[in-house]
Amino acid sequence: MAKHNAEDETAAEAAMEVVVAHPYAFHVSGPRNVSTPNWRDLINSSWKDGNYKRTVIACFIQAVYLLELDRQEKRREENALAPKWWIPFKYKLAQTLIDERDGSIFGAILEWDRAAALSDLILIRPSGAPRAVLALRGTILKSPTIRRDIEDDLRFLAWESLKGSVRFKVAFEALKSVAERYGSSNVCIAGHSLGAGFALQVGKTLAKEGIFVDAHLFNPPSVSLAMSLKNMGEKASFVWRRFKSMIPSSSETQAAPITEGSIIMGTTKWVPHLYVNNSDYICCYYTDTDTDPAGTKDNNSNGGKENARPTKNGDMAAKLFVMSKGKQKFMEAHGLEQWWSQDLELQLALHNSKLINRQLKSLYSLPPSPPAPKQT
Repeated sequence: MAKHNAEDETAAEAAMEVVVAHPYAFHVSGPRNVSTPNWRDLINSSWKDGNYKRTVIACFIQAVYLLELDRQEKRREENALAPKWWIPFKYKLAQTLIDERDGSIFGAILEWDRAAALSDLILIRPSGAPRAVLALRGTILKSPTIRRDIEDDLRFLAWESLKGSVRFKVAFEALKSVAERYGSSNVCIAGHSLGAGFALQVGKTLAKEGIFVDAHLFNPPSVSLAMSLKNMGEKASFVWRRFKSMIPSSSETQAAPITEGSIIMGTTKWVPHLYVNNSDYICCYYTDTDTDPAGTKDNNSNGGKENARPTKNGDMAAKLFVMSKGKQKFMEAHGLEQWWSQDLELQLALHNSKLINRQLKSLYSLPPSPPAPKQT
């Protein structure tokens, strides 16, 4: 019996050494100098700091990556890597989102852990801290998940839509459920890479129902064949309109009716936060300013002004944070770890982003006007 106990202790110590040395361990690759919640947050909440909020939410997404890696590598509770990425911030795992096609974990709901907070004399949830966060991971290039991950990557590449994926349905139902339970103002959705693509489309679909949740999207995909075809169509349409305008017409000028593309100004808007790196070719097209197909920039661009008003073309509401570090390798520019690094310098760019405008256009559009009744 004593021999077995000694062997068990040795195995446990070996497992702990692996965790200590693992490159994805929180204390190895996690953020530095980030405070954990304490009683002082009741007076001045850290969650009101945008840098702190971005850092913690990025950590939650990293936890989802590690939940799946823990599953693949059969790590047990005592040596699992994922929990260390949410426990310091007083959150707990409430639900995992499973892809029924391969059994992989692609998302998780993390909720405020009141019991853990009370143990540190945090009597109430700090202002700005979400009650629940739905975090979605991106692609993992390992055999147990690569097939389904790449399948959804190709789905976006071909159609610029992820609604046909089983993950979309699962994520949408989970987000709607938690928003109804805690209130949309207490819920956040976040994702990285492919997960950011899902988060954007799930959040937008829920916003169409009048439910607005906080959204943080890291390195969201911006390249698709569908987008390229739309650009070609827009250029052809522009040339045709220019040609028609050169032909004299005897018809009287009529007031333009409100169409599906017309923007409803002054209404409550869903404002996702997008974090992109100029060196990341997957997401860099979000930084392209809106131009007409002839290449003329909109003169009403509001780049760099956080409180800028919408332009006359009806800019969509979104906060775009851009990191520029010069030329970087793709894996570094697309990685999640950059978003909690100490030397991170972001520029808030609210210029007229053509891609954001197109993706959020349907949220603030009126339906086509019904035809006028015929007079008899």
